[in-house]
Amino acid sequence: MGGLQRGLIQVYTGNGKGKTTAALGQALRAAGSGMKTLIIQFMKDFPYGELKAVQSLAPLIRIEQYGNDTFVLEKRPPDSKDKEAIMKALERSVEALESGEFDIVILDEVCVCFYFGLLKPQELIPVLETKPGNVELILTGRYCPEEILKKADLITEMREVRHYYQQQGITSRKGIEC
Repeated sequence: MGGLQRGLIQVYTGNGKGKTTAALGQALRAAGSGMKTLIIQFMKDFPYGELKAVQSLAPLIRIEQYGNDTFVLEKRPPDSKDKEAIMKALERSVEALESGEFDIVILDEVCVCFYFGLLKPQELIPVLETKPGNVELILTGRYCPEEILKKADLITEMREVRHYYQQQGITSRKGIEC
């Protein structure tokens, strides 16, 4: 570690496609400079394409998954197991930030956790406020609350203008969305 003199907080949010992809692009760019990134995926346990791709970039990029979004697909409220997985991810986030091992820590889909009541802004704000000064922290996901946005140095809002799912009924495609 040691590639950054000053680490900032970035947020990729909004209803458009590309938030995780943008964060992965940042990790790829950092790997090209010899920097180490940990991606903590909240509410994901599917073997997305990025999991296979980053294996060849280890140890520069690592992905860890916590929880899943089954409750969303089943149209039921999240249960205690869902909440427990998110709290483990939050604990791991703190460990990763404090470890000195990573130049960048990405909390992928963490903002969605607020929407589903799995995480409160007050639980993440102390993490943002105590982030080491030389670690870049990237948050992704729709529904990022204002309290979190106020702590960010960079905010990119992905806005859906047109999406083939809505207009043409095209679902997730291997290598593109998963």
